[in-house]
Amino acid sequence: MNRYERWNKLLEMLADTGQLDIDETARQLGVSGATVRRDFDELATQQLLTRTRGGATAHSVSYDLPMRYKVARHAPEKQRIGAAAAMLVPAGATVGLNGGTTATEVARALATRADLNEEQRGPAVTVVTNALNIANELIVRPHIGVVVTGGAAHPQSYELIGSIAGAMLEGIALDVAILGVDAVDDRHGASAHNDGEATINRAMAARADRVIVVADGSKLGRRALSRVCPIGDIDTLVTDSSAPGHLVARITEAGVRVIPA
Repeated sequence: MNRYERWNKLLEMLADTGQLDIDETARQLGVSGATVRRDFDELATQQLLTRTRGGATAHSVSYDLPMRYKVARHAPEKQRIGAAAAMLVPAGATVGLNGGTTATEVARALATRADLNEEQRGPAVTVVTNALNIANELIVRPHIGVVVTGGAAHPQSYELIGSIAGAMLEGIALDVAILGVDAVDDRHGASAHNDGEATINRAMAARADRVIVVADGSKLGRRALSRVCPIGDIDTLVTDSSAPGHLVARITEAGVRVIPA
């Protein structure tokens, strides 16, 4: 268990109990007391808990860990998915990218794609995004044009949501939308836990000629609260080798091209 996974687990435990003891927490996680003490100190610095003598208590914050702490979850798979999805973007395209860890890996792969990084006038691709972290990473790349939607910032995913973001997307034409989602099901389609994020993702899909969904194997065969788009609107699903074969077969039968990264 790496530190990001430990932090997730610690905050889940804290949300359940309200307080944690260093020695007991170390025993439950199978790590040393010194490791738990460092984790508590770091999370306290981030104002995600309150340190006490010998432990920690819950802080008055949401215990859905911000995206920057979730990057390591399924990281190798997401990096491979991001690289495979980025290769599907033709030079000169306008690409819609939402937020989340997998979409962030797509952005990083686009930023470092050698054939897009050659000497030229103007951007090799233009990225339209509602994710503040993606815009921040791409803005320093001269070969990538960046358009940000505007809107109200969601603190967990760094995505801009709401009516401002939706209105901006109404005037945009996308060649391709690459969407990270929370769930993909052959009957329900792609969906997300947060309704505000799903609404913006839905708008991106509607403005795109082609929709690519990026999701690791753990998200297949699942449904989340808000549908992003029906399965028939998805052109390509990029996933990883952990995706169960029977779920891949059902999604393929629904007319979606599935690329295992």
